[in-house]
Order: sequence, then C-alpha cells, then structure tokens
Amino acid sequence: MSRTGTTTRDRGSSRPSPGRRPSAPVTPLRNRRYAARRRRALQLAVGLLVLAALGWGLWSGPLLAVRSVQVDGATRLPAALVREAAGIEGGRSLLRVDVDAARAAVAELPQVESVTVTRGWPSRVVITLVERTPLAVVGEAGRRSLLDERGVLFDSVTGDPPAGVVPLSVADPGPDDEATAAALAAIGALPEPVREQVARVEAPGPDEVVVVLTDGPLVRWGGAEESEKKAGILTALLDQLASGALEPADELDLSVPKAVVVR
Repeated sequence: MSRTGTTTRDRGSSRPSPGRRPSAPVTPLRNRRYAARRRRALQLAVGLLVLAALGWGLWSGPLLAVRSVQVDGATRLPAALVREAAGIEGGRSLLRVDVDAARAAVAELPQVESVTVTRGWPSRVVITLVERTPLAVVGEAGRRSLLDERGVLFDSVTGDPPAGVVPLSVADPGPDDEATAAALAAIGALPEPVREQVARVEAPGPDEVVVVLTDGPLVRWGGAEESEKKAGILTALLDQLASGALEPADELDLSVPKAVVVR
C-alpha cells in the first residue's frame, strides 16, 4: 500500500486495458432513418428527371424522328404522290405519327385497292399498298377510263390502254351495274393468249355479253354464269379453227355451255 492509500492493484486497474479503444459516438436511430429517407427521395427525384428527359426525347425529340417514308407496291402510282397523300412530316416522332389517318388518306387515291401503314423502328414509316389492276377500258379515245375486276373506274388514259386491257362497251359502267359485272367476269376468265385476240366486249345487258375477236367468229357469251367453263370451251374451239380441224365459223354461241352452237 502506498502513502495515498491505494494499492498497486488499484493503480493498475485505473489504466485502460491493452487493445481497447474508445467507443465511437452513436447516431440516434431517428437521425439514421431521416438520412435514409432523404437518400431515397433524392434517388427518386433523379429517376423521375431521367424518365422525363427520356420521354421528351422519344415523344418530341430526335431519338425516334421520322427520317424516311418507304412506299412498297407502287408500280403505276408515283411514290412521291403516295407520300404527299399520307401527309407524314419528316422529323416528327414515330410515336406521334397517326398511322390510321395516313392509311385512310392514301386509301382515298382511286388507284389504290388496299393499303397498310406501319412504323418501321426506329426512324421509318412503311406504306404498303396494292394497286388496282386494269381489266377493261370504257369511253371514247381521249376520254377513256380504266376499270378493275370489280368495275371500279379508277384512272383515265389518253392514249392506248395498257396491254391486256380490253375495250368494253356498256351503257352504265360501274361496280353496281350488272352488265358491267357480267362482262368483266367474261374478260377475267379468258386466258391471256385469247384475251390478246379480243377487239372489244359488248354487254347490252347482264345476259347478253358478246366477245368480238379481232380476227375470228363472234362469240355470244351470255351471262356471267360458268365463265370459267365457257373460257375453256372457247380456247379449245379457237385451237380447232386455227388448225383446220373445225370448219370456219361466223359465230360461236357459248351461252349454254352444255349445248354449244357453231354457225
């Protein structure tokens, strides 16, 4: 024991034990929760800003801007005319392109039978159309109109009609006229080699279709019924006439395919 009244053991116990460090200050639980909420709020704000910037870039910015309008299926129609009808602005975001309105506008072109408009990511609009195929031509030279297989008048020609298009004489050409429909059924059934020999087709009525050949007999077709069968019979008869197996004739009556009359 020393003079101060302490023992050696007491003095040793007042010293810090080897290896022990002073404890770090403890952050209250309330402060830790507040800091975590602030971090989450900051992260959320940054995320919303990034999404807003990305949304602007997609909706109004240059990221998905239209750089080209592709037209597929146009053979007679100029592609520039189709683009003009669609009215799609270059530089406009693909997300803002009204493909339904563009399709409806192109469908108004009389030469178009059907059309689809689709987005071609990331920078194209694709217009795919099917043009009407001319089957007959009506009217006088200089004022002729082309008809497709449905009888729709869709274009005019000032010179010769396209190859394979047959001149048609009918009182009231159009898609709702029965005589027009019967004549077009006859023309459409003819194979190409026979159609090339046709000078014109006349249809005073729906059951009175007459096929006039450039060099051959007059063909009384009758109505639209069994047009495919009539076309096969006519092809065979013309082959027989050309080979001499059949005596020359002035008229072939195919109106009743089961009872063909050769005059």
